[in-house]
Amino acid sequence: MSEIRIENLHKSFGAHEVIRDISLTISEQEICIFVGPSGCGKSTLLRLIAGLEEATSGSIMIGGKDVTHLEPYDRKLSMVFQSYALYPHMNVRDNIAFALHTAKLPKDQIAEKVAEAARILRLEDYLDRRPNALSGGQRLRVAIGRAIVREPAAFLFDEPLSNLDAALRADTRVEIATLHRSLNATSIYVTHDQTEAMTLADRIVVLKDGQIMQTGSPTELYDNPANVFVAQFLGSPKMNILNVQLGENVITIPGHKEIIFPAEAMPQDVQLGVRPEAISLVDPDQGQFTGVVKLNEYHGGSRTVVADIGVENLVTVQVPANQSPHIGEKIRLKCSIENFHIFQTNGQRFLTDSGKFLEAKLSDFDK
Repeated sequence: MSEIRIENLHKSFGAHEVIRDISLTISEQEICIFVGPSGCGKSTLLRLIAGLEEATSGSIMIGGKDVTHLEPYDRKLSMVFQSYALYPHMNVRDNIAFALHTAKLPKDQIAEKVAEAARILRLEDYLDRRPNALSGGQRLRVAIGRAIVREPAAFLFDEPLSNLDAALRADTRVEIATLHRSLNATSIYVTHDQTEAMTLADRIVVLKDGQIMQTGSPTELYDNPANVFVAQFLGSPKMNILNVQLGENVITIPGHKEIIFPAEAMPQDVQLGVRPEAISLVDPDQGQFTGVVKLNEYHGGSRTVVADIGVENLVTVQVPANQSPHIGEKIRLKCSIENFHIFQTNGQRFLTDSGKFLEAKLSDFDK
């Protein structure tokens, strides 16, 4: 397996720039996931790496070799497409072996590689079936088997789980993670599903409008999002962003208690971010916010409650299932200071000169 390095990559379709000056290194044996909304450029970036699209400028290095202008086959990558792209007239054995027959490998070597891939992917009982006799999950395993036998420099996955139902997606995520560890593979995986990104990735690359918004481990991105876009894209329900007012030494949520911050280095205006699971329902004589319940969704083990706290501020709270306020009920909410995120109004996270996030202090909240 090989390191993949992208330097100053651009891709335009006519006057429309889809990929904008992206530089990124994907380490050997890492599973790196490109995630972002539709149209952000994640699939185009994958296709550029695969050689299915030609770069407008910039370079792509695989294992230290410049492959920017090489044909896809010569890059020694294996790609699993969203549609799986299996040959319907061939059985599973021949689908897996197709690239090996094309490369004119000896028959006994092909049989050995196919048998090993079938064993790894638990396809031994399906080798004589055609794709139309397989489930969606089995077809995906065949497509992965076809990629494995080529022994590529890296695996590329283009939204492979999007055609599966929710239960099968969860099961297949486990299988892909196990397979990645057993192969010690370098893998790039594209998805719009933040759950897939959070559960599978060693590192996530969040894209928007053809640019990288942030890259890091799932924990790093969830706990320390660089901007409001990343903060709200990762996490379900998404992070709350509260409108606030800045006064002398204080940030105030209109109609509620004051939150006291150090005055130095404070930007002109800020927004407060807080994740739904960090907010608690508390007794009427406690808490920082009063809200009126607008929505109460039951999810089995938990509830999602949406409350209006005034001045165009809706707050989403994730609470245990046994806490069930009624629609229209007034509730009190509380959040610990360490769970607040501070963003400037341009969406960027507010940092102190030392690079640490501003340490906020609360007045009277815990009294």
